[in-house]
Order: sequence, then C-alpha cells, then structure tokens
Amino acid sequence: MNKTLANKNHLTTCAANFNRLKKLLQNFENEKYAFEILTNGKKNKAEFLIISKTPHTLLLEAKFKNFSIDIMNFVLRINIYIDARLAEVISYQQEKPVPFFIKTPFSQSEDEKYQQNRILTEWLENIFLNGAVSATEINFLNG
Repeated sequence: MNKTLANKNHLTTCAANFNRLKKLLQNFENEKYAFEILTNGKKNKAEFLIISKTPHTLLLEAKFKNFSIDIMNFVLRINIYIDARLAEVISYQQEKPVPFFIKTPFSQSEDEKYQQNRILTEWLENIFLNGAVSATEINFLNG
C-alpha cells in the first residue's frame, strides 16, 4: 500500500478547520479564549490557548470540559499554518499519531491522523451549531 503524507480529504478537512478556528478565535488576536456552550441544557466549556506564535505558524491547545461527564473531556494540540491556511491536529489527549513511515502499532488505526482532525471538525461544528458565548460575556450578563 502506498502511503502519502496528505490526501485531498485530509487537506480539505485541515483547510475547513483553519477557517472555523479563524472565525471562532477572531483572527487569532488574543492568547486565550474561553467559551461556554449550552448543549441539551448542560453547560460545557471550550478553552483555547495559543502556546507559541510566529509570523507564519501558531501552536494552539484546545480543551473541551464537560462538567457532567468527565470522560468526555479532551485536549487537542493544533498546528496552524497561516500562509497555507491549514489547521492540523498534532496530538489528541497527548498521544500523537504515528508517522506514515513507521508501522502502525495495534493501538492506533492507519487513519489516526485523519480521525483526530475529524474530531476537531465535528467539535467546531458543534460549537457553531450550539452557539458559543465568551465566558467573560456570560459573567458580565450574570453580574
């Protein structure tokens, strides 16, 4: 089987994730972002932290906190390539996908990297569908 670093589906997913993150995080202007999301009457939290920033790339840590079910919590590390307009998940729960040139261990599937990027896609879609309000706005309104 011929493995390549990227395919059309993967690049399309990464490009869509870049656009969603750019819109949600207001062109990456701040270092920290926190949003509260109401899903099925339950309050959850999404946090984004820019760990490192250069003129062409960002390293972003994204956390989802479910206040009622701990097992639903997760952490993603995302490389954002500003010039290429791509956002690619580089780790999920501090576990990185195995590089394409190494035999995939039993613990990971062959499309692990694509799956991690799809998790980000679905999470961001959920945030947009259910609405996200910054935690500071909610605190101000409850004031």
